[in-house]
Amino acid sequence: MPKETKKRFKVGLVQMACGPDPRLNLRSAIQGVHEAARKGAAIVCLPELFASTYFCQREDARVFDLAEPIPGPITRALSPVAKKARVVVIAPVFERRAAGVYHNSAAVIDRDGKLAGLYRKMHIPDDPGYYEKYYFTPGDLGFHAINTRVGPVAPLICWDQWYPEAARLVALEGANIIFYPTAIGWHPREKKAHGAAQRDAWRTVQRGHAIANGVYVAVANRVGHEKVAGGAGIEFWGSSFIADPQGVVIAEASVDREEVLIAEVDLAHLEDIRRNWPFLRDRRIDAYQGLDRRFLGAPAGSEKA
Repeated sequence: MPKETKKRFKVGLVQMACGPDPRLNLRSAIQGVHEAARKGAAIVCLPELFASTYFCQREDARVFDLAEPIPGPITRALSPVAKKARVVVIAPVFERRAAGVYHNSAAVIDRDGKLAGLYRKMHIPDDPGYYEKYYFTPGDLGFHAINTRVGPVAPLICWDQWYPEAARLVALEGANIIFYPTAIGWHPREKKAHGAAQRDAWRTVQRGHAIANGVYVAVANRVGHEKVAGGAGIEFWGSSFIADPQGVVIAEASVDREEVLIAEVDLAHLEDIRRNWPFLRDRRIDAYQGLDRRFLGAPAGSEKA
């Protein structure tokens, strides 16, 4: 780990409502970073695609005008903020890589204001109200830890949070904290019947990643009811949280308010948990053939898929 890494430091998550004006959203994000820094955070994460409303509720080619390069306006605005506040910032960006090639990305800006690394969302959903395959090319940088002044961390993004393979690979790369900038919520018509189960599943699977890999997990979600093109919209459920390597939720935000959530990370606690629950030690790497296959089951008499 870098020489400056401390054994104990604070993590900040900015849970925010996002509107149609990118300038106002960026202003709110900057205010959130400053507030987190005042509360002692050494690293701060913003929500997925925070610079706009969640536009993936519909397919509209005009939305590509919102995309920007990396480095670009968002990273240029946040770099001096990170440097002045002396915090690491995880900044999600709708990235324009080239004409016709766009990514759902997260730039990691180190405490000196320099770009420490970049992650491009690997798992791209396509569900009602989440038409991300229309907008985003799947990431091609893989799953990796990024070295920062607070040590190695790994940003993954929203739909990635359901996949144990992604969490495992970044843990194997040395990440102490997995950050999940997120935009997830309820379809209003489903909330009454399925809302509690959906949110609980989301929370549980990520706590499981913390436990199985002996890492901290920090999840920054947006909040508020966003409507696009006259539809019913999505009620983003907030509930940003930070879980320790035993899956204990050590800080959690509300379902309906903007908040800056702060919790302390203790790398000595992480070390202790891994010594007593040595899951990485006991992995049977000689027996996991097939994890790189789409599916192994097949009807009798047919070849395996």
